[in-house]
Amino acid sequence: MTDPRWLTEHEQRAWRGYLDMHARLTARLHRDLQADSGLSLSDFDVLVQLTDRDDERARVLELAQALQWEKSRLSHHLARMERRGLVERQECPDDARGAFIALTAQGRRTIEQAAPQHVNTVRDLVFDQLTAEQVDTLLAISTQVQARLDDTQ
Repeated sequence: MTDPRWLTEHEQRAWRGYLDMHARLTARLHRDLQADSGLSLSDFDVLVQLTDRDDERARVLELAQALQWEKSRLSHHLARMERRGLVERQECPDDARGAFIALTAQGRRTIEQAAPQHVNTVRDLVFDQLTAEQVDTLLAISTQVQARLDDTQ
Protein backbone atom coordinates (compact mmCIF):
# COMPACT_ATOMS: atom_id res chain seq x y z
CA MET A 1 0.00 0.00 0.00
CA THR A 2 1.32 3.41 -0.92
CA ASP A 3 1.33 6.38 1.38
CA PRO A 4 -1.80 8.52 1.01
CA ARG A 5 -1.56 11.78 -0.88
CA TRP A 6 -3.02 13.98 1.84
CA LEU A 7 -5.04 16.98 0.80
CA THR A 8 -3.35 20.33 1.03
CA GLU A 9 -4.90 22.84 3.40
CA HIS A 10 -6.45 24.62 0.42
CA GLU A 11 -7.83 21.35 -1.04
CA GLN A 12 -9.15 20.34 2.37
CA ARG A 13 -11.01 23.65 2.77
CA ALA A 14 -12.49 23.23 -0.71
CA TRP A 15 -13.48 19.60 -0.05
CA ARG A 16 -15.04 20.30 3.33
CA GLY A 17 -16.76 23.37 1.94
CA TYR A 18 -18.26 21.25 -0.82
CA LEU A 19 -19.42 18.58 1.65
CA ASP A 20 -20.97 21.19 3.94
CA MET A 21 -22.64 22.99 1.03
CA HIS A 22 -24.02 19.71 -0.35
CA ALA A 23 -25.42 18.63 3.04
CA ARG A 24 -26.97 22.02 3.78
CA LEU A 25 -28.37 22.49 0.27
CA THR A 26 -29.87 18.99 0.21
CA ALA A 27 -31.45 19.48 3.66
CA ARG A 28 -32.87 22.87 2.67
CA LEU A 29 -34.26 21.64 -0.64
CA HIS A 30 -35.86 18.69 1.16
CA ARG A 31 -37.41 20.90 3.87
CA ASP A 32 -38.74 23.47 1.42
CA LEU A 33 -40.09 20.87 -1.01
CA GLN A 34 -41.80 18.99 1.84
CA ALA A 35 -43.36 22.19 3.18
CA ASP A 36 -44.45 23.46 -0.24
CA SER A 37 -45.75 20.25 -1.82
CA GLY A 38 -45.67 17.36 0.64
CA LEU A 39 -43.03 15.64 -1.51
CA SER A 40 -39.69 14.53 -0.19
CA LEU A 41 -36.62 15.27 -2.29
CA SER A 42 -36.45 11.51 -2.95
CA ASP A 43 -40.07 11.53 -4.20
CA PHE A 44 -39.22 14.44 -6.47
CA ASP A 45 -36.13 12.65 -7.83
CA VAL A 46 -38.17 9.56 -8.73
CA LEU A 47 -40.90 11.64 -10.37
CA VAL A 48 -38.32 13.59 -12.39
CA GLN A 49 -36.81 10.33 -13.65
CA LEU A 50 -40.24 9.22 -14.85
CA THR A 51 -41.32 12.55 -16.37
CA ASP A 52 -38.05 12.75 -18.29
CA ARG A 53 -38.96 9.56 -20.20
CA ASP A 54 -41.22 9.65 -23.23
CA ASP A 55 -43.47 6.86 -21.92
CA GLU A 56 -43.20 8.04 -18.28
CA ARG A 57 -42.21 4.61 -17.01
CA ALA A 58 -39.08 2.63 -16.23
CA ARG A 59 -37.93 -0.71 -14.91
CA VAL A 60 -36.92 -0.75 -11.23
CA LEU A 61 -33.30 -1.56 -12.08
CA GLU A 62 -33.15 1.37 -14.53
CA LEU A 63 -34.47 3.72 -11.84
CA ALA A 64 -32.05 2.35 -9.24
CA GLN A 65 -29.12 2.94 -11.58
CA ALA A 66 -30.27 6.42 -12.57
CA LEU A 67 -30.79 7.45 -8.94
CA GLN A 68 -27.70 5.61 -7.64
CA TRP A 69 -29.86 3.86 -5.02
CA GLU A 70 -29.78 0.29 -3.79
CA LYS A 71 -32.61 -1.73 -5.31
CA SER A 72 -34.09 -2.53 -1.89
CA ARG A 73 -34.18 1.15 -0.90
CA LEU A 74 -35.90 2.01 -4.16
CA SER A 75 -38.41 -0.83 -3.82
CA HIS A 76 -39.45 0.35 -0.35
CA HIS A 77 -39.66 3.97 -1.52
CA LEU A 78 -41.71 3.04 -4.58
CA ALA A 79 -44.14 1.08 -2.40
CA ARG A 80 -44.74 4.22 -0.30
CA MET A 81 -45.18 6.33 -3.44
CA GLU A 82 -47.56 3.74 -4.88
CA ARG A 83 -49.71 3.87 -1.72
CA ARG A 84 -49.93 7.66 -2.18
CA GLY A 85 -51.02 7.25 -5.81
CA LEU A 86 -47.93 8.89 -7.35
CA VAL A 87 -46.71 5.82 -9.26
CA GLU A 88 -48.06 2.43 -10.21
CA ARG A 89 -46.61 -0.92 -11.19
CA GLN A 90 -47.41 -2.17 -14.68
CA GLU A 91 -46.77 -5.62 -16.05
CA CYS A 92 -43.90 -6.03 -18.45
CA PRO A 93 -45.03 -7.98 -21.51
CA ASP A 94 -41.47 -9.14 -22.28
CA ASP A 95 -40.72 -10.40 -18.77
CA ALA A 96 -43.41 -12.04 -16.65
CA ARG A 97 -41.33 -11.50 -13.50
CA GLY A 98 -40.56 -7.88 -14.26
CA ALA A 99 -42.62 -4.75 -13.99
CA PHE A 100 -42.52 -1.14 -15.01
CA ILE A 101 -42.92 1.73 -12.58
CA ALA A 102 -45.18 4.28 -14.25
CA LEU A 103 -46.15 7.82 -13.41
CA THR A 104 -49.83 8.19 -12.54
CA ALA A 105 -52.04 11.15 -13.35
CA GLN A 106 -51.80 12.10 -9.64
CA GLY A 107 -48.01 11.85 -9.83
CA ARG A 108 -47.93 14.13 -12.86
CA ARG A 109 -50.22 16.70 -11.18
CA THR A 110 -48.12 16.58 -8.02
CA ILE A 111 -44.79 17.21 -9.75
CA GLU A 112 -46.30 19.89 -11.99
CA GLN A 113 -47.51 21.69 -8.86
CA ALA A 114 -44.21 21.22 -7.00
CA ALA A 115 -41.75 22.05 -9.77
CA PRO A 116 -42.25 25.82 -10.08
CA GLN A 117 -41.53 26.55 -6.40
CA HIS A 118 -38.69 24.00 -6.35
CA VAL A 119 -36.97 25.64 -9.32
CA ASN A 120 -37.44 29.05 -7.68
CA THR A 121 -35.69 27.73 -4.58
CA VAL A 122 -32.83 26.24 -6.63
CA ARG A 123 -32.48 29.49 -8.54
CA ASP A 124 -32.51 31.58 -5.34
CA LEU A 125 -30.06 29.42 -3.40
CA VAL A 126 -27.66 28.55 -6.23
CA PHE A 127 -27.88 30.18 -9.63
CA ASP A 128 -28.81 33.71 -8.56
CA GLN A 129 -25.66 33.67 -6.42
CA LEU A 130 -23.33 32.75 -9.30
CA THR A 131 -22.02 34.56 -12.34
CA ALA A 132 -22.37 32.97 -15.79
CA GLU A 133 -18.67 32.08 -15.62
CA GLN A 134 -19.14 30.38 -12.25
CA VAL A 135 -22.03 28.35 -13.67
CA ASP A 136 -19.76 27.29 -16.54
CA THR A 137 -17.10 26.30 -14.01
CA LEU A 138 -19.64 24.35 -11.94
CA LEU A 139 -20.73 22.50 -15.07
CA ALA A 140 -17.13 21.75 -16.07
CA ILE A 141 -16.27 20.45 -12.59
CA SER A 142 -19.35 18.24 -12.32
CA THR A 143 -18.80 16.87 -15.83
CA GLN A 144 -15.15 16.06 -15.13
CA VAL A 145 -15.79 14.38 -11.78
CA GLN A 146 -18.71 12.37 -13.21
CA ALA A 147 -16.51 11.20 -16.08
CA ARG A 148 -13.91 10.00 -13.58
CA LEU A 149 -16.60 8.19 -11.61
CA ASP A 150 -17.76 6.51 -14.82
CA ASP A 151 -14.17 5.47 -15.64
CA THR A 152 -13.61 3.85 -12.24
CA GLN A 153 -16.78 1.78 -11.90
